[in-house]
Amino acid sequence: MIKRKTHYQSPLAYYKIGEAAKDFIKENTVIICIGTDKCIGDCLGPLVGTLLEASLFPLPIYGTISSPIHALNINKRLDEINSLHPNACILGIDACLGDLNSIGEIHTRDYAIRPGKGVGKSLPKVGIASIIGIVDSSENSDFFSSRSIRLSLILDMARVITKGILYSYTINNNIDISLWNINIKLIKKDCISIIF
Repeated sequence: MIKRKTHYQSPLAYYKIGEAAKDFIKENTVIICIGTDKCIGDCLGPLVGTLLEASLFPLPIYGTISSPIHALNINKRLDEINSLHPNACILGIDACLGDLNSIGEIHTRDYAIRPGKGVGKSLPKVGIASIIGIVDSSENSDFFSSRSIRLSLILDMARVITKGILYSYTINNNIDISLWNINIKLIKKDCISIIF
């Protein structure tokens, strides 16, 4: 099992994510973004899904701000996705808890996500690979009502993950990255209108 780490504030964070994820961004890839917009700390996945949609990413994306995949609907949604894409290479994206000094890290891994594990829930594994962002300390016992998580952190991490996935797609398909950079700039300018 391979896990590659970068901090979202690193100037090359998107590049490191893109390089680490490139083996999982294929023509049969499906992106599943897990989380809910009802909790700032848990909206990382849906924000990535929304930003990917706004950038016109050509592969299937499930889990956005307007249509989240979360603990209450994950079984049903995974059944639907698996029936629509039976041979898909699924890349899961989710927020995660970790050590206090790891907040802001983004991990690209060649194994599935276990959603809910950090808060004691037993939910099905998602994907054959995953990207997780550490948004809070696992020492925080009240993750879903924590007021210590800043939306700016989640949004900045979501932008970096989105840019990394776009970069992965461009290197796998020999696409001029400047085309995506136009969309990334638009995402940065219009992110408030995308979210609200």
